[in-house]
Amino acid sequence: MIEYKNILFCTDFSEDANIAFHHALDLAKRYNARLHILHIPHSSYTYMRHVVDEHVPHGREGGEAFFDEGIEKAAEKALKDEYEEKLGDFDNYVFAVKSGAPDVEIIRYARKNDVDVIVMGALGKSEQDRMVHGSTVSNVSKFAHCHVIAIRNPAKRFTLPGKIS
Repeated sequence: MIEYKNILFCTDFSEDANIAFHHALDLAKRYNARLHILHIPHSSYTYMRHVVDEHVPHGREGGEAFFDEGIEKAAEKALKDEYEEKLGDFDNYVFAVKSGAPDVEIIRYARKNDVDVIVMGALGKSEQDRMVHGSTVSNVSKFAHCHVIAIRNPAKRFTLPGKIS
């Protein structure tokens, strides 16, 4: 039997992420699980994406932040502004902001917090980053220790090259 105790919802505030939020919240309610709502602000700090384990450096000595407190506070406020009201009477949640490469930090957060499933939007805001480093969802799916659910916006129609319809 499937049992989820910790559900991680990752957001970049994209349309797909906002749709994925409703799925993550529904799962959290169904399983009486804790919902972790995570955002990783865009950072110019990058490192090789194939390194998704503990060899990837944390932030400053003794901490994890590569950005100043102003960015962190703004990100926390954005999370609350976007999702707090949507949570309604659900109160088993935590907001989190991390810095670094999103795929690495998502996996690190999931491991550290005993996450059972990660829910995220299939497409994020950063098309240019995807071209250089690959999809965050793809990298998280490959290296996460738990299930990963990628939610696509059903209103968008995607076509593959060739005659596949």
